[in-house]
Amino acid sequence: MTAKFVISHFVKHYEDINNRKVRQEYGTVSGIIGIIVNLALFIIEIILGATTNSIAIIADAFHNLADVTSSVVTLVGFRLSNKPADKEHPFGHGRMEYISALIVSFVILVVGLQFIKTSFDRVLHPQQVNFNIITFVIIILAIPFKLWLSYFNKALGKMIDSSTLKATGADALNDVAILSGVIISLMASYIFKIDIDGYVGMVVAIFIFLSGLSFVKETLNPLLGQAPDPKLVKEIKNSVLGYEHILGVHDLIIHNYGPGRTMASLHAEVPYNISIMKIHEVIDRAEKELSKRLNMFIVIHMDPVYTDSKEVTDAKKTVVQVLKKFPVVSSIHDFRIVGNGENKNLIFDLVISFDNKVTEEDEAKLKINIDNAIKLEHPGYDTVITIDRDYTS
Repeated sequence: MTAKFVISHFVKHYEDINNRKVRQEYGTVSGIIGIIVNLALFIIEIILGATTNSIAIIADAFHNLADVTSSVVTLVGFRLSNKPADKEHPFGHGRMEYISALIVSFVILVVGLQFIKTSFDRVLHPQQVNFNIITFVIIILAIPFKLWLSYFNKALGKMIDSSTLKATGADALNDVAILSGVIISLMASYIFKIDIDGYVGMVVAIFIFLSGLSFVKETLNPLLGQAPDPKLVKEIKNSVLGYEHILGVHDLIIHNYGPGRTMASLHAEVPYNISIMKIHEVIDRAEKELSKRLNMFIVIHMDPVYTDSKEVTDAKKTVVQVLKKFPVVSSIHDFRIVGNGENKNLIFDLVISFDNKVTEEDEAKLKINIDNAIKLEHPGYDTVITIDRDYTS
């Protein structure tokens, strides 16, 4: 049963994934199915774990209970994230989806830590695991359910680009590995009469804990302000450059206020000698059309640049040539010349990637070194340099 088949039967207009209500319904379907499957597995495994005296089975049972909690949090998170904007939250509540994923991650961490302790105690004080063929078969039958749940949530996560659903899918796949460990423990006890239950429980618990850590990192990144998707950056730049009279794009900053709630601001270079009313019409049209097509709020600031000044063109070529000696500089923009006579100021912005660990002291030295290098080529030029960071790298 494919994810699309399920969604098409429970979500109206399921293809309209940019609709926030539709997105919420995706999360609701995922949450309800997750609660049903994981709660059933928890009840079954907690009974089997108590019957067989297996800490590995009990650990996985409580991991399923954590997954039930995760599904509940997913349901609540999607509902809260869909609340409309208000005075206190003018950009809406979309980040609640990230916060719900973070809560899920911490629940997984707590479960993992608890069973690391319990499993270590079982290693120190081994107890007989009672093998039962019915238990063994049921554990094996649980694996296809977890595989399907993993596929289902990952598929939904890709459909609506949800980090919460992708993490839920990955967690379900972890459960498959955990169940495999439980099966190994039961077989070792029955066939070889070896008690490795505590060790398997420890591996299961560590696996749970590491999964929690991975999810914490994944969900913290958008909350802390991670770099945007390079494909989105490229699409925005290329789309803006596709409009008449726009010669260049820089200072692109993308703000993420939750899935489907993104805002981008950028500077567009335009010829200085075009009517301001005409270029304003172009910029205004670009903002409206791209905001609608890319499903985000776009603000474009226009920067006039000289296109017919030989002096400016030659000076810029000189500066670009000089900057090849400074590999930390990735690009240059807002270039202009101010002043009269022989001594003039070259005013421009430099862009440095965050890949380069440059301190404020380094920036000050960089400005001086670039100024000196330009003076060697043209003694009449002084520089006024602003250093920018590339917020999309």
